[in-house]
Amino acid sequence: MAMAKDKQPGGTPVIKNRKAYHDYSIGEELEAGIVLAGCEVKMVRQGSFSLQEAYCEIREGEVWLVGSHIPEYPQASTHVSLDPLRRRKLLLKRQEIKRLRRKVLEKGNTIIPLKAYFAHGKVKLLIGLATGKRQHDKREAIKQRDLHREDSRIRS
Repeated sequence: MAMAKDKQPGGTPVIKNRKAYHDYSIGEELEAGIVLAGCEVKMVRQGSFSLQEAYCEIREGEVWLVGSHIPEYPQASTHVSLDPLRRRKLLLKRQEIKRLRRKVLEKGNTIIPLKAYFAHGKVKLLIGLATGKRQHDKREAIKQRDLHREDSRIRS
């Protein structure tokens, strides 16, 4: 399972994209707001939000979240229906967008969502500038994690 729910200080649910840390080397991290409809916020609050296949793209000076899945709210009005896979706008400062655009144009860099959480009643998304890992890098990371775990067991 690639998604996990944690609790942050203050009791706000968090949805993590653990697969991102396995498949990518994360460089810079930024906090971005996300434009959602009211029923989508309710589903995120319930933990029904998938970041597993999502990525971010920059179009016409704006950053968009593509491929995230927020299911329809069951108690929502029948005359309003939103596509669960629609693109969602991310809110960043213009200077941050320009800096991200320069770094994404470099070979091998992409922007991926790392986790979603609530801050002051608003849904925030932690995005990261990522570079893909090769298979041998993944194996090395697993070995290092296992060695560290073994060391901590011995010291305890």
